[in-house]
Amino acid sequence: MHCIMKGVTIMTDKEKYREFCKTRDDMPIFMQAWWMDAVCAGKQWDVMLWEEESPKEETEGTNQQADATIVAAMPYLYRNRMGMSYVLMPQETQIGGVWIREDKREDKAFLEKVADEIAERLHEMKLWYYYQQFPVDSPFPALLKERGFKVKERVTYRIEDLSDLDKVMSKFSKNKKRQLQKALTMSVDTLMPADDFYHYHKSCLAEQGKKITYTREFLLVLYLKASRTGQCKIVRLKTADGETAAAAFLVWDKKRMYYLIPCYSPQYKDSGAGALLVWESIKIARQQGVEFDFEGSMIRGVANHYKQFGPVPRAYCSVRKYYHPIFALALLFNRMRS
Repeated sequence: MHCIMKGVTIMTDKEKYREFCKTRDDMPIFMQAWWMDAVCAGKQWDVMLWEEESPKEETEGTNQQADATIVAAMPYLYRNRMGMSYVLMPQETQIGGVWIREDKREDKAFLEKVADEIAERLHEMKLWYYYQQFPVDSPFPALLKERGFKVKERVTYRIEDLSDLDKVMSKFSKNKKRQLQKALTMSVDTLMPADDFYHYHKSCLAEQGKKITYTREFLLVLYLKASRTGQCKIVRLKTADGETAAAAFLVWDKKRMYYLIPCYSPQYKDSGAGALLVWESIKIARQQGVEFDFEGSMIRGVANHYKQFGPVPRAYCSVRKYYHPIFALALLFNRMRS
């Protein structure tokens, strides 16, 4: 919602950010305003902005006027339940934290200023808890660690050069190559409706005694918004009998594709479908002209599966802070129940 003062429209930081994102090809998909709208639907998100004045020439005459330019931004999901306020990562969102304009990354004084203001603003919000995952190579986890935040290194796996698919496959393990051979009879399509994908994923998890972690409405909203920007695709594998053996929800930005939500039917675990699903997703990433990111996993079995495709590990960091000890106990209790 914007403010109007004496006939002048004043945009909120969120409105500024929404317009700004439309102009930035280098903004990761997970930090785009439309993505935040989708994954935070029914919840509240906001953004911290850092701006600098840049000269803007008027169309007539030689006078110049100041124009604010966003040089850094931190979008975040804000929750308040039972009197407890906290900042968390939205569902199905790998990274958040701070986007910073490339030319400002070496400005140490500016980086220190941003880190100071993050710590100050979060404190002023009277949070009980803060948690975000920052992009690969972000300078801010180290800076926030100096300011009392806890930092944990995480790993994602990427295949960064897809120019030669034969070379890409040559780095697959022998096991994955054998699995690909076993799956040759399967067909591939990208026509699976989002609703069908949701129910398929739910049924796959149910077969394993697990529950799905997002709602049907969540996926449909995300699919709708990502489809409008041309940044998603569902790839599906079918058996010779027409049964779905595996499927994956893929999203991408200008730099890389993310293997966001893969799912496999346990009854086809020995069919090679898992390897073929990755391979077909890699081929789609090559068509888009981007890198392929397995979207990270700290689960040992999943990580071992990804490593067999010859990716490069890339470290990124989670940053957290407990402002109230009761929240730490509440999180521990929830983990014990789940």
